Amino acid sequence: MANLNKVLLLGNLTRDPELRYTPKGTAVADVAVAINRVWNNEQNQRQEETTFVDITLWGRQAEIAQQYLTKGRGVFIEGRLQMDTWEDKASGQKRSKLKVVAENLQFMPDGKGNNGGGFNATPGANGAQQSRPSSVAPTGGSSADESSFAEEDDIPF
Repeated sequence: MANLNKVLLLGNLTRDPELRYTPKGTAVADVAVAINRVWNNEQNQRQEETTFVDITLWGRQAEIAQQYLTKGRGVFIEGRLQMDTWEDKASGQKRSKLKVVAENLQFMPDGKGNNGGGFNATPGANGAQQSRPSSVAPTGGSSADESSFAEEDDIPF
C-alpha cells in the first residue's frame, strides 16, 4: 500500500521564530502560521475561519527564518505531518499534538519591495537536512526577457 505525508501551507506567521540548538549543535526553530479561509454560507453571508498550525524548521532553514522572518510575514511551507507525544508533568496524562516539519520554506512578497525567496531542505548523504538557496521565478511568466517575444497583430480569440 502506498503512503504519502505531504503538507502545503500558505499563511502568515503569528509570532517571531523561536530559535534554539540541540545538544549536538543543530539549529531548530518553532513558528506558527495562521491560514485564513473565507467562504459564503447558504444565506450568501461571508464566513471566515482561521486555522493555526505549529511548524518546526531544522538546520540552516531555522537560522534563516530567525534572521529574516517576523510576525505577520507571509510564508509558503512544504513539509510533512508529525505527531508529538509526551507525558504532562503536572497531571501525568499522556498528551499529543500534530505539527508540521518543514522541508521547504519560501518567503512571500511583503509589499515593501521584498520579493521573497526561500530555502529548500534536501536530505544529505547521512540523512541529515542540508539547505540550499532556491530561486523564486517571477509570478506568471517566463524568465526570458520581454524583447525576445514578437508581438502579433492577429490574436485568435
